[in-house]
Formats: sequence, C-alpha cells, structure tokens
Amino acid sequence: MPVYAYKGIDAGGKNARGFVDADSDRSARSRLRRDGIFLTDLSESAASDAANEGSPRFSMPSLRRIGATDLALATRQLATLVGAGIPLVEALSALAEQVENSRLKGVIGRVRDRVNEGASLADAMAASGTFSELYVGLIRAGEAGGALEHVCERLADYLESQVRTRSRVISILVYPAVMFFVAMGVVTVLVTVVIPQITSLLESLNQPLPWYTVMMIGLSNALRSWWWLILIGFGAIAIGFRALLRTDAGRRRFDGFKLRVPIFGKLTRQLAIARFTRTFSTMLSGGIPIVRALEISKHVANNQVIADALDQAKDAITEGASISAPLRASGQFPPLVTHMIDVGERSGELEAMLAKVSDTYDEQVENTVTRVTALLEPLLILLMVFIVLLIMLSTLVPLLELTSAIQ
Repeated sequence: MPVYAYKGIDAGGKNARGFVDADSDRSARSRLRRDGIFLTDLSESAASDAANEGSPRFSMPSLRRIGATDLALATRQLATLVGAGIPLVEALSALAEQVENSRLKGVIGRVRDRVNEGASLADAMAASGTFSELYVGLIRAGEAGGALEHVCERLADYLESQVRTRSRVISILVYPAVMFFVAMGVVTVLVTVVIPQITSLLESLNQPLPWYTVMMIGLSNALRSWWWLILIGFGAIAIGFRALLRTDAGRRRFDGFKLRVPIFGKLTRQLAIARFTRTFSTMLSGGIPIVRALEISKHVANNQVIADALDQAKDAITEGASISAPLRASGQFPPLVTHMIDVGERSGELEAMLAKVSDTYDEQVENTVTRVTALLEPLLILLMVFIVLLIMLSTLVPLLELTSAIQ
C-alpha cells in the first residue's frame, strides 16, 4: 500500500503534516478529509518506492537508508504491541503510524499488507529486501516457537548494543579527527599562501639556502602548479584500492594486514570478536541452528580472515567436532574466547558465555580506543608544532643570515 506525505490545515486552523497510507491518491484525500484536514499538498512518499524494491540482503547493522536506532526503536515497539496481545496486522498498523522514519514507515506498511494477505511476518520482511538475514531468521524462529515478543526484544537489545558501541567509538575519535584536519588545513595554507609570498625575497638573497628551505619552496611550487595532478593521483589510488577490495584475495590480504597493524590491529580484532559473539549469542538464543547461526554471524565480523576461521569451525561442527577446537587452531581468536566457548559448550550455557565475551570485548574496545585517542592527541599536537616550526625555520633562518651579513 503506498504511503503519502501530506501538508494541510486542521480543523483548528493549525498547520498539519505527516504521512498516510492509502490505496490511491483519491483514497488518501478522502481519508484526510474525513479527519478534518484541508490539504495543501499531497505526494507519494519515497518510502513506498523503497518498500517495493527487491534489493539484495546486506548485513546487520547497516540497513539501506534506515538507521539501526530507528529499527531498534521500531522492534522494541513491536515487541510491546505483540506482548499486549494485539493481533499482528493491527500491531503493524499501529507501528506504521508511530514510526517517524518515512522509509521505514513505508516498509512496515508493505510488510503489514503482505501479512494481511496471509504471508508470515518473516516472509513479508524477507520480501521487502530491507531486513538483514539475521533479522529475518530470528523473526522466523520466533514465529515458529511462539516467542515473537521475546525474539523482538532480543533483536532490539542487539541493535541497541551495536548502536552504543559504534557511538562510543565515534564520539571518542571525533576530536582527534577534527584536530588532524585542522592541522592539515593550517599547513596547507602556510605552504601554498605564506611561503610563496616570501619566496622571491629568499631567492634574491644570492646565497645558498638551507636544504629545508629549498624543500619547502619546492613543495609549495609543486602544490600550486600540480594540485590537479595530485588530486587525480589520489583518485586513481582510491579507485584501484576499491577494485582490489572487490576481489576475494585482495580483501583477504587487506583484512589480514589490518589485524597485524600495531595497536590498531588489536582494536580491529576486538571489534570483530565483539560483533561475532554478540550476533552468535543472539541467534542461538532465538532458536537458530548452530551451523546456520555461524554462517550468518561470520558476515557481521566484517573481516575475511575471521570469516575463514568461522567457516572452518562450521565445517568441523558438521563433522561432529566442537566449536572451540577449530577456533583455537585457527590462531585468530584469543585464548579467553576459545576457553569461554569451550566452557559454554560443556556446561550447556553457550549463549550466556558468548554474551559475556561480547560484553568483555565491548569494554576492551572502548578502553583501547580511549588509550589510543589519549596517545594520538599529543602526537598530533607535536606533529603540527614540528611542521609549523620547520616552515618558520625555512623562512626565518635565511632572513636572519641576511641581517647578520648586513650588520
């Protein structure tokens, strides 16, 4: 069912705007007229087109133009409505009216229509092309086990935890990133604006210039004369790098390199393990078979090397082995992770152990990012001071030598 965005004036003479779902433009106008709204503008929302697209799936938590925060809130509201005993179609209708994101509103409206036609909720969500395989799989398991409310709550918890982790990392990295770009801007202005103004004076001294002065003058001339070629070069490198990442071998080598980089490699591994264990625990708690849960969870790690290790674990499980043994043999998982997984398997508390591992690594990620940021801030300041000092020496030393010669 299409979703229409409207603007108008209500019975009290106040401006009104919002969204309404209807079979056609005429039906939407009639419905709004019955609600006492005098229309000034009515147009079909882009959310309707998005709901009709049969786009391929992609991994959690990146959903096409729908934020994880919006989806987590909608999932939490759906759990509340279903838990209150409201029929599913009515619950989806109420949810579509509460959601503020126009694209998600259209998707929910389309899902509701398919459910009303007799499809299951999981099939309707899969057909929308918006929800990840993890999301659809858990909803399907919840419907089959009669625990849709609990599954929706687990999904909301999962999405909220992902949002919290990402927000913490981003908030910590914002200041160093801003500082870096400001420093680069200052240096660029000094090299391209300040130095050219005194270059002619330095060259007119008729005496040998220090090597750093010659270097700065050459860098300034290169940036001003060949800036377009430099931009093209960076663009070509970016295009080539993206093409390399599209190949399996290139992606595997790059992901392996990320894991070996000092400091940042440890952070990358911690993030991958936290995502994997959180997703794996959520899917097992939702009743997803362990092999299927591993198959889906490996994509969430967002690292091909880690995914290869999980593929080996999946193959070993199908042959009757445990999970912890192949993960330990891969060398990609720390002893803490494999030991807790082993204990969880033997005690029958694998989901709880995975959740504890995820909580532990979420905290380690935050601590590592905090320490790295605390180290980066003084390093960036020192780098900026060094560059500015070098530029000052490049210009002042020849002038001081000239002054001494005159005296």
